[in-house]
Amino acid sequence: MRPLIALLTNQKVLLLLTAFVVFSGLFSTAAVARGGDQVFGFGGSQQQQQQQPQAQHEQAPISQAKPGPKPNPKSSRPAADSMPEYKYFQEAGGSMELTHYDARFFQGTVPYDEHREILTQLIRSYLTTFRQLGLETWLAHGTLLGWWWNGRILPWDFDVDAQVSAETLELLIRRPQDTYHHPTYTHYNQTIHSHTSTNPLTGHKQHRSYLLDVNPFAGKLSRGRGENVIDARWIDMQTGMFVDITAVVEREPHRRPGVVSCKNFHRYKAERELFPLRESEFEGTAAMVPWDFEGVLVGEYGEKSLVVAEWEGHKWDPALKEWIRKPSTAKPGTAKWNGPVDLGQLGKPQEEEEPKQQQDKTETTNSNTNIAGKQRDKATA
Repeated sequence: MRPLIALLTNQKVLLLLTAFVVFSGLFSTAAVARGGDQVFGFGGSQQQQQQQPQAQHEQAPISQAKPGPKPNPKSSRPAADSMPEYKYFQEAGGSMELTHYDARFFQGTVPYDEHREILTQLIRSYLTTFRQLGLETWLAHGTLLGWWWNGRILPWDFDVDAQVSAETLELLIRRPQDTYHHPTYTHYNQTIHSHTSTNPLTGHKQHRSYLLDVNPFAGKLSRGRGENVIDARWIDMQTGMFVDITAVVEREPHRRPGVVSCKNFHRYKAERELFPLRESEFEGTAAMVPWDFEGVLVGEYGEKSLVVAEWEGHKWDPALKEWIRKPSTAKPGTAKWNGPVDLGQLGKPQEEEEPKQQQDKTETTNSNTNIAGKQRDKATA
């Protein structure tokens, strides 16, 4: 007993024992921290996430933009938010034309001859940035219809539509302050991204900035009052024009298993209707489209949307593979595509002209089908 007491009273021995206890505690803490990465890492450790390509972005100094809800790391769905709901995204006005502009960046309506080039750069920057960040997205609604016809934005459209999965939305709704508690997080909400393009008419370089803004109510599964059906936007900060981003989530797993939908009642079968996504091209940039793109389009717009050759003051030119604006057309773009035109409501032509018009219609329809077939081949190849 005395030798043991003498050993413990030795200062050198006490220092060694103290150092051993301290280093053991530090080692245990580090091990716990590494284990936490797997719980909150959303698909990978910190080292794996650092290997993913990252786009250059910075936090947006916009006081109106409020942080989104904290994601639920144990669920594949966005976390529900309990704050009182209000309409987050504010448009420039109540008319159909002004609803295509974010009020914070609205500088006036963009003329018809300029809007398509702005939207082209808008969707190119969006698709390129999301691909660099490893965020899955695909074309939707009228934008998907434009892809089906000729891989371009419909000339009467004044905004762009894209969809994301629940997993992608969960990444988007992370707040900057979440990265303080979980260093492996990368936040995307309220970040500004720069994009440089070349003006096809002048050849000059164009530098534009885009804001990725996520609705703070994006994590809610319910539609609520219908004021926040848009989950996020990719906004051109020079004009206020934007890409509408909506998430498709399995909102009723017990009632409709395997069916995903957005808050605006667009429902899809996740397997073999949306996924796996097909890789294609849109406006000269790599883009993803749903697996059963024709079924999605017919379900939303009807079969005539794939063959009707006149709409919103434009006529399809099969030789140019382009929608051409009619000379006598009033200002287009004041209404979004709400479905195919009902040919029965156009009125019956004069009797002597009916055979010729019927023949022209048949030839145009056949040409449309051939062009659309080539576009489908790009995605299915």
